[in-house]
Amino acid sequence: MVAKRIIPCLDVKDGQVVKGINFLGLKEVGDAVEMGRKYSEDGADELVYLDISATHEGRRTFVSLVERISSVINIPFTVGGGISSLSDAARLLDAGADKISINSAAIANPELIGEIASHYGSQFVVVAIDAKKLDGRWTATTHGGRVPTDRELFEWAREAQERGAGEILFTSMDHDGTKAGYPCDVYASLCDSLSIPVIASGGAGNIGHIADVLTLGKADAALAASIFHYNEIPIPVLKQELVGRGINVRL
Repeated sequence: MVAKRIIPCLDVKDGQVVKGINFLGLKEVGDAVEMGRKYSEDGADELVYLDISATHEGRRTFVSLVERISSVINIPFTVGGGISSLSDAARLLDAGADKISINSAAIANPELIGEIASHYGSQFVVVAIDAKKLDGRWTATTHGGRVPTDRELFEWAREAQERGAGEILFTSMDHDGTKAGYPCDVYASLCDSLSIPVIASGGAGNIGHIADVLTLGKADAALAASIFHYNEIPIPVLKQELVGRGINVRL
């Protein structure tokens, strides 16, 4: 059985790790390089760095910061934010990223998924989907959840898979930062409809929430930010608890 993954997320704005609720009311919580180093040492399975203002502000991800983070960690490193071309992806790979995450650019130009996947391999491409429930429909959004699109979560995830995505990172914008738990029924349906791994993001508040999304929600990985940033649930403690619940994780 493939081990479930625990993934801290560094939401970075202007070089600092920030956190808010539903991507709003952002507060600085620490230095991205030092936090990345700590998570690597604590046993995180992977690290995700999202430059959350890159697309909104119309600039490219801060490559030098990616280089600095990659130099102090020894776990797979996914980078997203403002990636809109093959050359952007190449620049981040050269800077030390193991995978890139594309969201707004993939919706605007779905061919970008296949272009990057054909050049570097599907394992390099994570398609992030920030979705919220609007009029009873899970609607994909762009620009950090600010702009709703005409793409529906499930059909867009299946198309991304068909175009060459190696993973889907689905964030429930309705749950992000609330610490009220993940929408496990939605994750279970999404995982059942795909053949590639799904990373669950948005809503982790306690160990039970993470255990639920990895079992009831069928997610391959749980991504969280606040509970790790404020040391509410240290990663070694979380993993031991998950093992105690019969969930296969790497210790």
